[in-house]
Amino acid sequence: MSSDGTATSGPGEGAPSAPNFQVVGQYIKDLSFENPGAPAGLTQRPQIEFGIDVQARRGDDAHFEVELKLRVHAKGDDRQLFLLELAYAGLFRLQNIPEEAMQPILLIQAPHMLFPFARRIIADVVRDGGMPPLMIEPIDFVALYQAKMGQAAIQPTAGTA
Repeated sequence: MSSDGTATSGPGEGAPSAPNFQVVGQYIKDLSFENPGAPAGLTQRPQIEFGIDVQARRGDDAHFEVELKLRVHAKGDDRQLFLLELAYAGLFRLQNIPEEAMQPILLIQAPHMLFPFARRIIADVVRDGGMPPLMIEPIDFVALYQAKMGQAAIQPTAGTA
């Protein structure tokens, strides 16, 4: 930069900038825990049903919100022990990334970065609800993405980026 505050040309001017993908922030958007099975359910080993959904939304030209929606439903002896729903999101900055690479980054790489934090929140909440901590197995976001794209091909009017 020159002494008058204007930008000066430097090496590589005109060359495209390097791709940039960074986490701006992470946050809980929604968290719900219902424990109707307590205290009787505390001694049972629950049967767990787990669901996950990933969504991405554009904020402005460079910012995207990626949201993991996780649902854990635990049953035991034909009754509900607990229900946990978590919407965990991250704000990501993507710059100089080709358009065709955006969707895989937002629906595979970004949720892969968010998942360990969401996993810990779930383990802590379940433990604080009186159950043993629930450690969710790692998720294959590539397979989840491929399934979502396969479903979108069947139903082209549904879905978000």
